[in-house]
Parts: sequence; C-alpha cells; structure tokens
Amino acid sequence: MATDSVTLTGAFGASINLNTGLFINNEFVPSKNGSVLRIESPTTRKQLAVVSAATKEDVDAAVAASSVAFRKGWRQTLPSERSRLLNKLADLVERDADELASIEALDAGILFLESKGLHVNQALETLRYFAGWADKITGQLLHIPQGFAYTKREPLGVCAAVVPWNSPLMITIWKLAPAIAAGNTLIIKTPELTPLYGQKLAALVKEAGFPPGVINILCGEGHIAGQALAEHPEVRKIAFTGSTAVGRKILRAASESNLKKVTLELGGKGPSIVFRDADLQNALFWTSLGITANNGQVCAAGSRIYVHSSIYETFAKQFSERLASAVHGDPLLPETTKGPIVSEGQRERVRGYINQAKSAGLTLLAGGDTLPGEGHFLANTAFSDVPEGASIMREEIFGPVASLAKFDSEDEVVEKANSTEYGLSSAIFTNDVSRAYRVADALESGQVTINTWGLLNSNTPFGGIKQSGFGRDLGQDALEGWLSTKTVKHFSLPAPAE
Repeated sequence: MATDSVTLTGAFGASINLNTGLFINNEFVPSKNGSVLRIESPTTRKQLAVVSAATKEDVDAAVAASSVAFRKGWRQTLPSERSRLLNKLADLVERDADELASIEALDAGILFLESKGLHVNQALETLRYFAGWADKITGQLLHIPQGFAYTKREPLGVCAAVVPWNSPLMITIWKLAPAIAAGNTLIIKTPELTPLYGQKLAALVKEAGFPPGVINILCGEGHIAGQALAEHPEVRKIAFTGSTAVGRKILRAASESNLKKVTLELGGKGPSIVFRDADLQNALFWTSLGITANNGQVCAAGSRIYVHSSIYETFAKQFSERLASAVHGDPLLPETTKGPIVSEGQRERVRGYINQAKSAGLTLLAGGDTLPGEGHFLANTAFSDVPEGASIMREEIFGPVASLAKFDSEDEVVEKANSTEYGLSSAIFTNDVSRAYRVADALESGQVTINTWGLLNSNTPFGGIKQSGFGRDLGQDALEGWLSTKTVKHFSLPAPAE
C-alpha cells in the first residue's frame, strides 16, 4: 500500500509534503486493489516515493465522479466562474513555483532553473490565457429561408488526458486549461515515471475551489490506466502526448470503443537549418540548446542539424565545444547545466543508438558515453557528416544526440528536411528575410521558428502533421479539440390568416 504522504527535500532545502493517493472527487484515495508504483530519483537511483497506481476499477470511479460533476452542475457553471477558478489555480501555481520546479528536478531530472523558468512559467501563462477565453466562446447567427439558425459551442463532457514524463506539468496544463475553459470535466493520467507533480497539482486544484469531480488526477501505468481511459465508453475525448506507437494504440482503442474524439501530439525528428548568412553565434546557441534542453528528451528537439558547407567545419568545431562544456550533476543546484536521463531504461535506449552509430563507422564529434556519478548521466553527443539513411538521422532517439550534415543549396536542404515521417517542429537560421519565409512555407512541419528554436507561447498553436499527430495545443485552435457545435434552426411560421 502507498503511504498517505511523503516528504521530499527540494531546492534551498525546503520540505515538500505530498499526498500519495489517487485524486478522485477532490479526495486522495488508495487504489482499489492496493496497487502502487515506486518512484525513483534519476539522480541518485534511490526511491523517492511510493504512490497509488490506478487500475481499471479506479478509472471507472474517476469517470463516474467526472460524469456526475458534469451533469449536475459543472455544465451549467457560468464562464466567468470557470475563468475565476483557472486564474485562482494559476495564482497557486505561481505561489508554489519553487515546489513544483523542485518536484520535476527530483523525479524527472529536469534542471530546477529550467523547470521554474520555462515549465512553470509556461503553465502560468497557459492557465491565464485560457481563463481569458472562457467567456469568449461563442457561436454564429445564420439566416436561412423562412427563419434563422444559430450555433452553440458546447463542451464534450467527460474528457481525459494522458501526459508524458518529459515536461509533465507544462503539458498537463496545455490540456487542462482549454478543457476546463470549454466547460468539460477532465481526468488526467500522469506518467508512471514522473507523477509527483500531479500529486502537488491535485492539492492545488482542491485549494483553488474546483467542485468535486471536475478535475481528477490518476497516477498509473499506461497499459492499464491509459488503456482503460482510451477504451472507456463514457469518455468523450482523449488527448495524448507521447510516442507515435502509443498514439496508434490510443487511436485504435478510441475507434473500437465509442469513437471518442482524439488529439495526438506525437514524435518528432526536427530539422535545424543553418544557412551561410546566419548569425553564427545565435545559431550555435539555439541549435545546441535544441538538442540539450532536458537532455534532448523533447518531442520538438532539433536533432537533425543541416549546416551550409561553407561554414560547416567552423560550426561543427564550436558546436562540439558547447556540448562538451555542460556541467552534469544534481538538477536542484544552480551550477548544474545537465541533469540525468529520466531512467536507466531510457538511457540504455539512447546508448543503443549511439553504439549503433559507432559500429556503423559514423564520425563521433562529441560525447558518446556515460558520465560519472550515481545517476543516469549521459554525455551530450553529436555525430558529423551523418548520411540520410542512418538510424540516428531518421528515428526519434529522445536523448541528447545530434546528427550534423552539410548542404549546398536551398532546394537540397528542404528536400532533406522533409524526408521524414515526422512533421512537428523545424528551425531556420538566416538573415535573408525572403529566404526565411520561402523555406518556412516549404517545410512540412506544424511549427517553424526563424533564428530561434522551440519557442512556446500560450497564444500560438503547437502540434504536428504526418506521423507527429493531429490537433493542437495552445492558442485559440486548441479550444476546437474540446468543443462540439450544435446547430439550432428556427422556422418562422407564416402569419395567421385574419
């Protein structure tokens, strides 16, 4: 059995107390059969906590609570109240930013400063952005023969979100904020490797004053709790961020159950293109960040770096120096610039790609091995002159492994950049404005950044094409995934005869 609570030590020695139960109907409860998950620190490999793990029966209980909440009050809640609650939750997240960032450092290995500066801030921005949308979701008035029609934008009902382990708080809020603003109730399945942020978030949801059952948060294994949500006949929509392989399973389960609405944000193999006229230092900064941020465990990672042949050697030398300069260690400490990979299994998966590339005779530019220490540390790694057919150039590694290659012409690099089954995010580095917009139009990608990498804003949609999925997080477009349209037609009866 999971204990009722656990106390962790966060940044600056602060104590963080977390309830370890499943959050159902505004209460923390153990799983119905006593199932638990043991959460390990990727930095020390020691146990951090034992938390309750949701079974199918627990999912059923969460869906029942969510359904009652939706039908008996939440659906009729005024948009202004939904907005107030989202803003209140944002205030609480801001108040406890250090705790939330500490938790991500402890169980996910994310740098404390990175989590607080990016993940927590993005969560705040997103909550407040969609709080502003809650009372602006409107329909249309339409003229039809002999009458008029109007449309209403209505919530779907009971919805679910399955969240990945790499940026758990931020991505959870990407789902929660628009779902709640639209008037739905939501069940969040937190990742089994990094669920502790969800335990803290659940406490804040209750403190913010959300009615029981509106937001339920379950830790559980994907093949049990996630599958149960995907198959559940009363769940009207499921949003998933994660691997393409699991996305297919969720889509299949949705189609074979109740044809629930699905949005998928899946894998990526992002190209970063550096033209000869680019600001070299700016390009080096962003391309190195694009493969080392969160140890490259980012779906939008810029793992394929194409550099114009005229500047390739200079770029490659300085790029390798930047990768090698990382200081690995405890992600809670401010001097650390590189934390551990999330788990031993993930580190070994990434090492497998590195070893395969070495065995194939590819040129190792930097890194290539583990780093000293108790944790799951792995050096920032890059290979140069990587051919298009190499596995490290074509497959998502989800680790700090970059593949560099030369190009000579714009048409050549666009063809190479688009030669992938993925289409999530791309980056272009050039001072030629016409080229920037021309190449941005040509790239098959849901997002293109110019002279930067991976910027996220609450008002700009994010999502992919091809096997990177469909649907959008963030921006007004995200609301479409959490709403349905009802059309009401009014036939005007002729005036009675006098």
